[in-house]
Amino acid sequence: MYLGTPSGPDVRAAMSAGLIGCMTTPAQGNRIPDGAEYACDNGKFGKGWPGADRWYDWLARTVTRYGADRCLWAVAPDVPFDAAGTLAESLPWLPQIRELGIPAAFAAQDGCDLLALPWDEFDVLFLAGSTEWKIGPAAERLAREAKARGKQVHMGRVNSARRLGIAEWFGCDTADGTYLAFGPDKNLPLLCGWLTELHHAPSLFGSAA
Repeated sequence: MYLGTPSGPDVRAAMSAGLIGCMTTPAQGNRIPDGAEYACDNGKFGKGWPGADRWYDWLARTVTRYGADRCLWAVAPDVPFDAAGTLAESLPWLPQIRELGIPAAFAAQDGCDLLALPWDEFDVLFLAGSTEWKIGPAAERLAREAKARGKQVHMGRVNSARRLGIAEWFGCDTADGTYLAFGPDKNLPLLCGWLTELHHAPSLFGSAA
């Protein structure tokens, strides 16, 4: 499932219909469309991080308002591009996310394949980090190990048909990006076309531009 921002009425309708999901962040401020499945990013990548306590308060309010049953996961606080820093930052929060009745996601960063990951502490492996790392062999190995362990896998910053195909090839269950935030009237039909082609043509990974 592709997760995007609820940009415009057509995108919101597609989310309510279950064609795509909604990604929300502390700074976004958008209402999650009725019936839509959603995931909660933490805002660490970019300028949306409100601090740990305010983030967790926001997360708890979001889950209460929209329901734990519709929440795909929430990603624990991380340190972008820093594997060791992310491990230290995330560990205390993973059980607190689970206490809200939702799956906890761990953001895998460059080099985390060299660390001992706390597999039992999280439910979703979120492929973050640099573009080169998260579409490379180390991330692919981690994604396949996560699937073998019964975890879900998510890839962030997916804004092209080729990147979406790579995510599918890795076995990702979900992917997100800002593609729909820019020109949603034009980009929603294109994205839906990518998803349709992906579901019917496994060769998309090798052939898409």
